[in-house]
Amino acid sequence: MRRLLTGILTTTLLLLNTLVLICPLLVFALLKLVLPGRGRDYASWAVMWVAETWSEIDKAIFALCIPTQWDIRGVENLRKDTSYLAVSNHQTWVDIPALIESLNRRTPFFKFFLKKELIWVPLLGLAWWGLDYPFMKRYSKAFLEKHPELKGKDLEITKAACELFKRQPVTVVNYLEGTRFTEAKRQQQQSPYRYLLKPKAGGVAFVLAALGEQLDALLDVTIVYPGNKAPGFWDLLNGSISRVIIDIRVRELDPMLWAGDYENDPEFRQTVQAWVNQLWVEKDLRIEQLRAEMG
Repeated sequence: MRRLLTGILTTTLLLLNTLVLICPLLVFALLKLVLPGRGRDYASWAVMWVAETWSEIDKAIFALCIPTQWDIRGVENLRKDTSYLAVSNHQTWVDIPALIESLNRRTPFFKFFLKKELIWVPLLGLAWWGLDYPFMKRYSKAFLEKHPELKGKDLEITKAACELFKRQPVTVVNYLEGTRFTEAKRQQQQSPYRYLLKPKAGGVAFVLAALGEQLDALLDVTIVYPGNKAPGFWDLLNGSISRVIIDIRVRELDPMLWAGDYENDPEFRQTVQAWVNQLWVEKDLRIEQLRAEMG
């Protein structure tokens, strides 16, 4: 009963926060469509400010209502006046509050690529649209074999999104696995990693190609939860999650990672894929260490 009441209270406060702040956010988002040049940049700044304020209030609600300990590491020297590429393991919807807890108002407001279907999520879909989050339509290999004209559409969306990101500092979050981790998916993929799915280098390669000179560093984010199963969002809302470790390692980005043509140069493509695979080898080991620490 206590957890049920906690979940209801937390959910109600989060919804109220969203309902109050989504209106000014959408007003400024619509202004972005009609204002020219510098005015559009001011409207974009206002949208980001509203989103950051919404996130800060969410953090306050979590601190007030639930006992979750957010064990955040490696954020001491992060800056808001530069751009980052953040890569993270992905297990659950709770990953998003974990990023909010660790990055909000420490870096530029983060943006990530969403499944196209998420635009229909009540309220949040509109907010993500206003924040210029790119909505991706993912196709299976079998579907692309029947419709080859759609191959590469996601990469076109990535390029277009990155052009928008060039106008102001941004933190671009990329989930290299492309989907949430489950043990069943890992076995189906025959992934060589114990706690991760196979990474996909294509999306991050195009982000690097478009924004490489603008990016200050890579944020290597590793999120670990207690137990052997990733918690659901309701587990967070009702206070069932005792502790979350968010480990952030700031890594330099080698300019060679955006110095070639990923689509048409096999040697360069192999170089980027090798970099991503090594990143994943180290992350898999880091997850094992943090899980052991979690107990």
